Amino acid sequence: MNLRTILPFFILTIMACAQPDSVITAKIKSEMALDDKVKASHIEVSTSNKVVTLTGNIDSAEEKDRALQIARSAGGVDQVVDMISVRTSPDTGDAPDPNRTLGEHIDDAAITAAVKSRLLDDPQVKGLQIDVDTREGVVFLTGNVHSPEERDRAAELARGAEHVKEVKPNLVVLKG
Repeated sequence: MNLRTILPFFILTIMACAQPDSVITAKIKSEMALDDKVKASHIEVSTSNKVVTLTGNIDSAEEKDRALQIARSAGGVDQVVDMISVRTSPDTGDAPDPNRTLGEHIDDAAITAAVKSRLLDDPQVKGLQIDVDTREGVVFLTGNVHSPEERDRAAELARGAEHVKEVKPNLVVLKG
């Protein structure tokens, strides 16, 4: 055997063993999409140096547990960072009623718009990189920020918006 025969086989073997981050992310997303318990569209998956970060706002602890299990069982993953929030009502501890009135939906939409506007207007915060979701006055911030100060400022801005009951800042501070 010569080097020309062995080299392609060797390269394919190395590539199969060392999965790039994008392959890990795609594998986890596809597993979640096929799973009956997980609403894949509600969970963001990102991978950096074999560390998988899951972010999102979901409706049940069971869904969260299943998403984490899928991520941890994916090959090539060194660590899973859990940034998933389960939406709960501060009064009962249960997920909000999906049959809420139109007025309740409009109130949450108005809060979301006010918080998003505050984030976009602030020079310290990169508002386009932060997703805002509101359920029953509880504001969920999801996304990436560049410093702990930016994360704290985003949460402060959200708390300052009218009618906000609570803020859940699920913001990942990017390294480097």
